[in-house]
Amino acid sequence: MIPLISDPIFYAVAIPAVILVGLSKGGLGGAAGFIGVPMMALATSPVQAAAILLPILLLMDAVSLWTWRGGYDRTILAQTIPGSLVGIGLGWLTAAIVSAGIVRLMLGIVAIVFVGRWLYTLVRRTGHIRQQPNAAKAAFWSVVSGYTSFVAHAGGPPFQVYTLPLRLDPRVFTSTGVYFFAFMNVVKLVPYFALGQFDRTNLATSLLLMPLAPLATLAGAWVVRRMRPDVFYPFTYGVMALIAAKLVWDGVSAILP
Repeated sequence: MIPLISDPIFYAVAIPAVILVGLSKGGLGGAAGFIGVPMMALATSPVQAAAILLPILLLMDAVSLWTWRGGYDRTILAQTIPGSLVGIGLGWLTAAIVSAGIVRLMLGIVAIVFVGRWLYTLVRRTGHIRQQPNAAKAAFWSVVSGYTSFVAHAGGPPFQVYTLPLRLDPRVFTSTGVYFFAFMNVVKLVPYFALGQFDRTNLATSLLLMPLAPLATLAGAWVVRRMRPDVFYPFTYGVMALIAAKLVWDGVSAILP
């Protein structure tokens, strides 16, 4: 028989996680894409969660590239892709020395910062101020994005810290993000294979969850084109805040004696 993860709790968190990530890949963006590995890490190790999710992300990327083909900003991609490679390389080099507890703690802290930044922009109402492209900022945040993407497919928040203030047209913003993360996910195949993360159990579990990927991705694109996500974003950020608190607790508990 093909080996699969048999814990029902894993699927209770993995199924909604894949759906939320698919909605994000379709263009709904925001917190939904970041929530995948943290949710799955509630029932398995962050490293295994990331390995299971990567093949699913690649299928989502294929659907997203077709849905949002063209329309990307070449300048932003030229500024950010080199830094993302550096970040992925750093993630690969440190993979052997970073424990699951540290990864959980790091994920929780990044999630809290991301939620805090969202709340800050709501209170200060600064989201309307348009910033100009900056090569130094692009390099820094793309390295951070590459590293967090390698560790937990959580490259969205750092990438958005740089790109959201540029206030691109929503379609250009979405298309640029789709191309950026599709490129990174393909690159990540090499170190994930080298680290032995694609074993039979992980790949079989990915295959079982994979039918959700195109449906959720197309649904995300449908929503982006027809609805204002006024309800979706507060709900997703609220869920992320709860998960972040749990991950920080688990990470601190694992690190401290």
